[in-house]
Parts: sequence; structure tokens; C-alpha cells
Amino acid sequence: MNQEQKKALQEEIEKLKASLTGDMFKDMEVRDKIHNLEMQLNGTKPMDSHFDCIGCGS
Repeated sequence: MNQEQKKALQEEIEKLKASLTGDMFKDMEVRDKIHNLEMQLNGTKPMDSHFDCIGCGS
């Protein structure tokens, strides 16, 4: 992933964080999107998995 792609992901994460309401139930979907973007940005995936975020439960 190049710097331009990383910057775009970071901007999307910040935009989503700004839209959080503080209500856990209303924010659940947005938090899931943030989590998925952060995993892409950091290049992480669930332990013991060769899949990217399949079966991680989020």
C-alpha cells in the first residue's frame, strides 16, 4: 500500500470517527467500518487466520 492509499484510509477513518454519536447501538455499524479500515491500514488480520477479517466476529 502506498502513501496515497494510506492517507485516503486515514481520512476515511477520521470522517467516520467524526460521525459517531456516542450511542453504542447507533454507532455499531460505523465502528465496524472503522475497525475494518484500521485493519487494512495496519495490515493486520485475525490470529491463526489466513483470511483477512473473515470470521473475526466484527
